Amino acid sequence: MQIGDLMNMSGVAFGTSGARGLAHAMTDRVCYAYTAGFLGYLRASGLLAQDAEVGLGGDLRPSTSRILVACARAALDLGCRPRYLGRIPSPAVAAWGLARCAPSLMVTGSHIPDDRNGIKFNLPTGEILKRDEEGIRAQSLQVAETLFDAAGVFVEDQSAALPEEDPVAYRDYCDRYLDFFPSGCLNGLHVGVYEHSSVARGAYVEVLEGLGARVTRLGFSEIFVPVDTEAIRPEDVALARDWATAGNFDALVSADGDGDRPLVGDETGDWLRGDIAGILCARQLGARGVVTPVSSNTAVERSGWFETVLRTRIGSPFVIEGMQDLVDRGMERVVGYEANGGFLLATDIEQDGRSLSALPTRDAVLVAVAILRAAAAQGKPVSALSADLPRRFTRSDRLKDFPTEIARARLAEIHRGDPARDRAAAQAVFGAAFGPVADLDVTDGLRITFVSGEIAHLRPSGNAPELRAYTEADSPERAEEMNRICMEILARWRA
Repeated sequence: MQIGDLMNMSGVAFGTSGARGLAHAMTDRVCYAYTAGFLGYLRASGLLAQDAEVGLGGDLRPSTSRILVACARAALDLGCRPRYLGRIPSPAVAAWGLARCAPSLMVTGSHIPDDRNGIKFNLPTGEILKRDEEGIRAQSLQVAETLFDAAGVFVEDQSAALPEEDPVAYRDYCDRYLDFFPSGCLNGLHVGVYEHSSVARGAYVEVLEGLGARVTRLGFSEIFVPVDTEAIRPEDVALARDWATAGNFDALVSADGDGDRPLVGDETGDWLRGDIAGILCARQLGARGVVTPVSSNTAVERSGWFETVLRTRIGSPFVIEGMQDLVDRGMERVVGYEANGGFLLATDIEQDGRSLSALPTRDAVLVAVAILRAAAAQGKPVSALSADLPRRFTRSDRLKDFPTEIARARLAEIHRGDPARDRAAAQAVFGAAFGPVADLDVTDGLRITFVSGEIAHLRPSGNAPELRAYTEADSPERAEEMNRICMEILARWRA
C-alpha cells in the first residue's frame, strides 16, 4: 500500500497543516498507516534510529483519543517508543521534540469542527515541509490486515499501546515563557482567559499568573468549540464585548483548539486581527527579519519597523521555508507570523540577558504575553499599541462547504496568464463595487489590488472545503463592507 493512494481513497489528505479529514474517514487503519508512513520516511531519510522515542499529543475533540491509540500502535510496530505528552498545545509537543531531536505528532483538527480531525507531523528538526509531505506520500508499507476489520477498526482493543501521560512537555513549555519574561512584568494587569475547549487554556493561566497578572477564567467548555482565530465567530465577538463591559479587564486572551493560534482582545473587547498581533509581537521581540504570507496586512511593510519583510504562500510550511531563507542569508532575529495569529521563531531571541530558544512552529502563548508585556512596559492600554502603525485594516470570512474544485475553477476563469485580459476579467466581477483593478497577484489564490489601494484576496482553504476572502482598506468599516460584498459575490459562484 502506498500512502498517497490511501490518501486519495480515504479523502484524508495533506492540507496546509498536516493531514486532515472527516473523523469517520480517519479510521484506525488510516491513522495507523499515516503514522507508519511518517516514521518510515524518517527512517529512510536517516532521521529515525531504532528504538527512538516518538512524542504524541492531542487536542480535546472526541475522536482524538482513538486516533492517538492508532498512532501509538504504529510507533510500537515500527520499533519506536511512543511517549504520550498529553492534551497540550501543539507548540509544546513540537518544542519537546526539538529539544530532544525526536519526532513528534499532534492529533488535532485545529479550529475546524469536531466532525473532522487531523495529524500534524514534526521532524526531529521541526514541522514537516512540502517536500517531506511528498516523501511521506511516496512511502509504501505492508499493514497486517488482521489488525483491522472491514471498516478499518482495530479488531482487538489497542489502548494499552498508549502509555501513561508524561507532563514534562507541558512543564517545559510553561517554563519557556516564565524563564524568558521578567518576573512580575505583568503585575497590575487583569486578564480574562477565554478557555472554551482549547488545550492552551491551562498554559495561559499558569504563565500569565506566574508573570504577575490577575487572571479570570471565562467560557470553559467540556464540548469542543471550533474557535477560528482568522474568521472569528459572531458569538465570540459578542462574548468578548460582554466580558469587557462587565469585567474591567485590561485584555482578553484565547487560542484555537490546539493552542497554536492566539486571540488577543483589548480592554474594550475588540479582538486584534492576527496579522496586527503578529506585527506587535515581532516589534516587542526586536525582530529584524519578518516572514509572513501574502494575505497579511501591508502595515508590516509600511511601518518601517523591520529590516526585511518577506512574503510567502499561505501556510506555516511556506513561512518556515521563508524564515530559513533569511537565516541562510545571515540574518539574525528572524520571526514569522500568519494572518491567523500563529507566530514562529526561526532564531533564538536574546532580551534583558535572557534567551528564548527558536521554535519554528506556530505558537499562541508567546504572542499574548509579548503584547501584554509591551502594554505594561509602555504604560499603554492594549488598544493603543497599534496607534503607531499605518492605518490599514483587514477582514476575513469564509464560505463553508464550498467544493474546492469549483472555487479553483472560478478563480481560473479570472486568471489565465494574460495580464491585461485578467485585469479586465477581475474588474468585470468586482469593479462595480471596488473600482478599477491595478494589479493581480497569484502567489496563493487570487489577490486583487485596486487603483484605490484597497485589496480583495480570494483563496480556497487548504484544510477544508471552504472559500476564504481577505479584504484590506484604510478603515475597519470599509474593510468589513468589502468583505461582506465579497461574500455575496462568492456565494453566487456556488449556485
